[in-house]
Amino acid sequence: MFASIVNALAIILAGILGILLGQRFPERMQESLMKVCGLSVIFIGIDGAIKGLAKNDDFLFVIISLALGTLIGEWIDIDRRFETLGEYLKKKTGSQKDGGFTDAFVTASFTVCIGAMAVVGSLEAGLSHNFSILYTKSILDFVIILVMASSMGKGALFSFLPVFLLQGSITLLASGLSPLFSEAVLDSLSLVGNILIFCVGVNLLFGKTIRVSNTLPALLVAMIWTLWK
Repeated sequence: MFASIVNALAIILAGILGILLGQRFPERMQESLMKVCGLSVIFIGIDGAIKGLAKNDDFLFVIISLALGTLIGEWIDIDRRFETLGEYLKKKTGSQKDGGFTDAFVTASFTVCIGAMAVVGSLEAGLSHNFSILYTKSILDFVIILVMASSMGKGALFSFLPVFLLQGSITLLASGLSPLFSEAVLDSLSLVGNILIFCVGVNLLFGKTIRVSNTLPALLVAMIWTLWK
């Protein structure tokens, strides 16, 4: 759990610094910074997806995972549940006047949670006490949240909660989960996850055009599809 705690603390520190910096920027600069952040996230997603396609060029798998996952997500309406959680945190932190709190929380959470490093790093930490991957991820998350918090506000800071819960749970359950996460499964999760990260970037750049929360089950579909093959 230590590496997950370090990751969460890195996000908290980056969030605090980002909020302090953002308060010094005029609205025009904050908006420009958010657009640049969106553009950066888009290219992170593209880079990861291209690398994933080099290992798995099964486009049918990608289409089925995204389509079926989105249908499941829309049926469950995950987006509304995430927004409810964001609104709860906004109320509990006295941030009712911050209209962008929930969007910042959801967007930042997806950006730092969706990706192979969270899964692989947590498994390595639990199985072999190798924390190097999560330490590297902590540095990357620090930079990402610093920029997001300065442009989107306090909500980005609270992405430390899902990061800690997700990575900590995988670490604690690593011995039981490791057989499920073969190299092929991790490659599939990485490919679909990076496509979802691309969608997060699109929302940052052009406004909320994709309900990314409702596409999350695509990761589970990708995992089941790969295991079934």
